[in-house]
Amino acid sequence: MRVLGVDPGSRTTGFGLVEQRPGGPRYLESGVIRTGSTAFTERLGVIFSDLCALIERQRPDAMVVEQVYVRHNVASALKLGQARGAVICAGAQAGLAIHEYTASVAKLALVGHGRASKRSMQDMVRIVLGLPAAPPEDAADALALALCHLQQLPLLGQAGTAARNQQVPRR
Repeated sequence: MRVLGVDPGSRTTGFGLVEQRPGGPRYLESGVIRTGSTAFTERLGVIFSDLCALIERQRPDAMVVEQVYVRHNVASALKLGQARGAVICAGAQAGLAIHEYTASVAKLALVGHGRASKRSMQDMVRIVLGLPAAPPEDAADALALALCHLQQLPLLGQAGTAARNQQVPRR
């Protein structure tokens, strides 16, 4: 199973692709989509087209997108939501299963507590995937989302099996 994690942002969108293997997760690719300081709609187009090209090239089975959590700035939340929309549309167009996790859930899965620092996340991603150096913050966050999803797969499989086994009463 290949999982593409995406940490959306209107100026910087991190991505990370991992594959589940019998010996554990294997790193495939990661990086950052930088949109520059062009018009906002053009930045959304860059995110969408770059992710579509990545998906076409790497053929992931699923996409994981970070859920939005915003405390104060509503305008930033709206822009982030639109960037997430561009990401989700790229995955949906490719027919990917799309899953969402909060940053705190990914931190809990990878580091052991939901308030881990960015540096702790980078270090743990490097260790788990056997990378020679820690990836950039946004790429590390995306890889952490993908790794979190791989950890959740056995639970998701059990939930799916339980749901399929339930009988729906006829009316």
